[in-house]
Amino acid sequence: MVSLWGSKNGETNHDEDHDEEQNGEGSRPTSRPTRREPDERTQLLPPSRAGFLDPDDPAVSPYNLWSVRALRYFSILFLIITFLWWVLLLVSIFVSPPMLHTRGSGFFDFSFTTLTAGILLSGILFFSAPSRAMEITSLIIGVFLIVDVIIITATARIRFEEGWVGIASVIWAALMAIYLVLVERVVAWGKKEEEERLTGRHETKRSLKEWLAVLSSTIVMTVMIAVVILLTATLILRARDASLEPSGDRWYVDNDKYEVHVACMGSVTFNDAGERNPTILVEAGEMPFEDTFDDWIYGAYQNGTIDRYCYWDRPGMAFSDNAPSPHSAGMSADALSEALAQAGEQGPWILVSAGIGGIYSRIFSARHVGEISGIFLIDAMHEDLLYKIASPSRGFLLWARGIISPLGWDRLPAALFKGRTREDRVYGRSAYQGGKFIKQQLQESLVANSLTKSEVSQSRHIQSKDTPLVVVSSGIATRKDEEWAAKQEDLTKITDNLVGWEIVNGAPHEVWRTFAGRTTLEAMLRKLVKA
Repeated sequence: MVSLWGSKNGETNHDEDHDEEQNGEGSRPTSRPTRREPDERTQLLPPSRAGFLDPDDPAVSPYNLWSVRALRYFSILFLIITFLWWVLLLVSIFVSPPMLHTRGSGFFDFSFTTLTAGILLSGILFFSAPSRAMEITSLIIGVFLIVDVIIITATARIRFEEGWVGIASVIWAALMAIYLVLVERVVAWGKKEEEERLTGRHETKRSLKEWLAVLSSTIVMTVMIAVVILLTATLILRARDASLEPSGDRWYVDNDKYEVHVACMGSVTFNDAGERNPTILVEAGEMPFEDTFDDWIYGAYQNGTIDRYCYWDRPGMAFSDNAPSPHSAGMSADALSEALAQAGEQGPWILVSAGIGGIYSRIFSARHVGEISGIFLIDAMHEDLLYKIASPSRGFLLWARGIISPLGWDRLPAALFKGRTREDRVYGRSAYQGGKFIKQQLQESLVANSLTKSEVSQSRHIQSKDTPLVVVSSGIATRKDEEWAAKQEDLTKITDNLVGWEIVNGAPHEVWRTFAGRTTLEAMLRKLVKA
C-alpha cells in the first residue's frame, strides 16, 4: 500500500540493510521505522483510491436508486393530474360542466390549482438539486395551505360557496406541498448514499450549476410563499365578511344549484275596491341595490310615496351566489320569478330599474305581462348598446382581474389602510373588487350581445303596450353621448302609455346621487303609482 510519502509496505531501504550489517549475521533487525526525507518528487496528497469515481462523474447520481426514480415519476404523474384539473377549472369559468358548478366565483379553486402546478413543476425542475431552503419553503407553504383548509371548512358560507371543488383543490395543494418536502428529503438521502458508495465520501461542496439551481428554486418558492400568504389573508377577509347577515332571505333556485337574496320592506295594502296595491320591485344597476340605490327608495317609502317595495341581488352580487355559466339576463329573470314564488310574494308589480338593470326588468315584464302595473327606467341601458359591455377586451380584463382577485391585491390594502368595512366589501364601494362580483360581470359580458340581446329583443314584442311607462335620463350622459341620448328616447316607445320622460340636468348616470335627481325620481314614481 502506498504510504503518505509514496513508500510501499514491505519495501526495505538502504538504512535497514546497513543496520543488519551492524548487528551481524543472523542478528534481529531493529523495529524502529525510518523514512526518506521529502524532496521535489514527493507526492503531497495521496492518490485517488482505486475503484472510486470522481464526484463530478455523471454516474454519481441519486437516480441510480429506484426509490428516487419512482418519486420523480410520481411527481410527473401528479403534475399531469393537476394540469388536467387546471384546464377543467379554466373551462368551468366560461361553461360549467355537470357537478362542477361552485356557488362562489370559482377563482379561488383555480388559484389553488395554479399554485399546486407551480409547486410540482418547481420540484421537477430542481429535482436533482435538493436543498434545505427548498424543504423549508415547501413546509411553510404546506402549513399555510392547511390553515386555508381549516378556514374554508370551518366557515359555513365559504364552505357552501367553494363546494367540494374548492375544498378538494386546496387539500390537493396542501398534500402536494407536504409531498415536496418528502421528495427533497428522499433525494438528499439518495444523493448522499450514492456519493458514499461511488466516491467513498459524501460531497459537501456544490458546483456553480447546483448553486444556481438552489438560488432559483429558493426565489421561486419564496414567491409562492408570498402568494399563499395573500390567499390566506383574503380568505380571512371572506370569513369576516361571511358574518354579515342579509336583510332578507336566501332562496334556492334553478334546481337548487344556487341561492339568491330577496328582501321586502313594508306591508301589503289594498285600495278602496279591495284590490291589492302594487309592490315596487327594484332591479339595481351596475352596483348592488344596497350600495346607494336603496337610499332614495327607502326615502320614498318613508315619505309615503310607496307602501311596499322588494328588491333582490342578482346572481353573484352582494348576498346572492354565482350562477352556473353561461348565464343570461333571461335566466336571471327566471331565477327572480322562482325566488319570489318561494317567498310567497306576488304582484301586481311596478318595476323600477337603473342602468343595466333595465334589461333585466324588461325581460321580467315580458314574462309576467298580467302582473305588471308600471315600468320605471332610470338612465337604463338599451339593447342596441349591449355591444359596449360585450367587447372582447372588456371580457379579457374581467377574466384577468378575476384570476388575480384571490390575492386581494386591492381588497387587502383597502381593509388595512383605508378602513373599508365588511359592508363595503359585500355590497358597498369595494364590492366590485370581489371575485363573485367580477364573475357576475364576466358572465354578463360573455352573453350580452348574443343570448341577452335576443331575449330583450323578444321581450319588446311581447311587452303589453298598455303598461304605464316612466323614463328618467341623466343630463350628463345624454349631453355627452348622442347615441345614448337617442336610445333613451327610443326607450320611451317600448309601450304606448308613456307617463313621462325627464332629463335631469347635471345628474350623473346614477341620477339619485344629486338632490335634483332624487327629487325628480320621487315625483315621477308618485306619478307612476297613481297612474
